[in-house]
Amino acid sequence: MPRHVPTATHEARLKLGKWDNLRAHVLDDQRRVLSHDCVAYILQAKSPTQVQASIARWSQHPTLRNSLNAEERLDLCSPIRFITKAGKTEHGLESETFVAACKFILRARRLGLLKTADEVVFAQESESLIISLANVGLTALIDEATGFQRERAPDALRELLDRYLKKEYAIWAKRFPDDFYHEMFRLKKWDWKGMAINRPSIVGTYTRDIVYARIAPGLLRELEVLNPKDGSGNRLSKHHQWLTDEIGHPALSHHIHAVIGLMRASTTWAGFNQLLKRAFPRKGDQLDLLDLQDSDLT
Repeated sequence: MPRHVPTATHEARLKLGKWDNLRAHVLDDQRRVLSHDCVAYILQAKSPTQVQASIARWSQHPTLRNSLNAEERLDLCSPIRFITKAGKTEHGLESETFVAACKFILRARRLGLLKTADEVVFAQESESLIISLANVGLTALIDEATGFQRERAPDALRELLDRYLKKEYAIWAKRFPDDFYHEMFRLKKWDWKGMAINRPSIVGTYTRDIVYARIAPGLLRELEVLNPKDGSGNRLSKHHQWLTDEIGHPALSHHIHAVIGLMRASTTWAGFNQLLKRAFPRKGDQLDLLDLQDSDLT
């Protein structure tokens, strides 16, 4: 007997934070499904198969392999086939499976299994989505328990999710506070036009030396290997995206804010340079990049 192919009974375009026009479906067996290409879109993957390949590789790690049964490994990598209301055959991922896949990606990150810049982005997007969904889920439970769900606007939870997602993106964007760059421009006597204006390329050189070369021995060298420049001289991700949540990001935040304090206490770039060398000696790098002159802007 041929296997039943589920059919969508309800369909809609869904917006989640920065992701809009997601195609969502409810099937005749009551499974909630996102179209397969939406999964890649949310995780900023080149294709759904790119995510599947990474998950399949991580599943071979002993810790993860022993925690998943064969059916779970299959679900994480395999989309389901269904018929849309228009009668077309499509593939998608059940909502619960997608959330499980995001959690699995974060477990792989904790184990240090992420090997590419793309995989770092998968984890970043997964973290933002999971945290935001958890916040909205708790809100929904409170609304149901108190009866407020009968009074709230029909799209109130979606709007709340949008706000949570935007907050999560802001956290990633602000690993380096505006003050760090504003103080650098002040000390270098450069014209400050705000964060919206592209910064000179030499700022990246100063940042690597002021921050990454001074947090831990060998850190900058390791980051340069893990996150190399492409043929155009650009990096596929930010160095801070390779740091761990447990140790790397707290250390980064502590160091940056300490550096900002040194900047504010300085009246010249040379003076800041001396304070920095005394407070945070460079770890394992003999190049004195901070002594570069303003002519480096050209």
